[in-house]
Amino acid sequence: MKTGKYNIIHQNILTWYAEHGRVTLPWRNTNSAYEIYLSEIMLQQTQVKIVLERFYFQFLEKFPTFKEVATAPVDDVLKAWEGLGYYTRARNLHKTAIDTEGNLPNTAEELEKLSGIGKSTAHAVACFAFDEALPILDANVKRILYRFFAVESCNDKKLWELAYALYDKNNAYIYNQTMMDIGSAICTHKNPLCNTCPFSSLCQGKENPLSYPEKKKKKKKPIRKRTLVIYYKEDKYALNQNSERLLSGLWGFKQEEDFEMITNATSLGDFKQHYTHFTLEASVVLLKDKEQKSYFSIEEIHDLALSGADRKALALLESYCQ
Repeated sequence: MKTGKYNIIHQNILTWYAEHGRVTLPWRNTNSAYEIYLSEIMLQQTQVKIVLERFYFQFLEKFPTFKEVATAPVDDVLKAWEGLGYYTRARNLHKTAIDTEGNLPNTAEELEKLSGIGKSTAHAVACFAFDEALPILDANVKRILYRFFAVESCNDKKLWELAYALYDKNNAYIYNQTMMDIGSAICTHKNPLCNTCPFSSLCQGKENPLSYPEKKKKKKKPIRKRTLVIYYKEDKYALNQNSERLLSGLWGFKQEEDFEMITNATSLGDFKQHYTHFTLEASVVLLKDKEQKSYFSIEEIHDLALSGADRKALALLESYCQ
């Protein structure tokens, strides 16, 4: 495919971005590779609004430079990430900071070698921070490509071919930012606004955009039933540091799969916690015990990085203790 046939699209994009682009986003108003990289990692699984309101500035306030991330204990990084979820991102961020000594490489090829940086993220950081002319392929861009080329399904290799065929190498920064903005605001999952889309004149899927990509049947998420046992002695409560991949490094109360309620255990309540691949249905009980390894006061627990489930358990404990 020759890029020249898309000149009108590229011009439309430049015009659209000048009028509608989210040019005030902080990571679009900095040359800091660290700040741009941080935004890319935070936005992988989280909406812009949430990142802006609750996490991005707060993280930078605690770690103004990437070198400070590199020298910080991983527990401090996880604590700053608390509530954002997908904690593997935070652990990879910390590992990358250490591996690079706080200095990110300036090419996509080198960036992609680092922990937790896939091809699209490497391209985004290289383009936005170092002006390397490369396309990106996040979820929004994929959806636009499926519809523009009227492709019902294909693999990432084919999607990358389409991404390279369509992108504007002479204005890669604006092109990539516009693709994300359009995917977020116009070429949406439901109710796409095709009449206002700068791709409309050549979009092959605009007559039936919801057909692209083909919808996959959602699998019903399994339910895991657990009992969170809050062991205590005097006014302190036992927590363990997780080693499992999902919550590695976070502190939590002990979870029991088959816990039989015993007479001296106090029920504190129940809650649900939704994860990407399963739903946790948890009962929380309080049980006196002196055999656990690490005990903390409630004030000390607040300084630890906890999962969302353990935060809910802590709230039930605090309510009981009042």
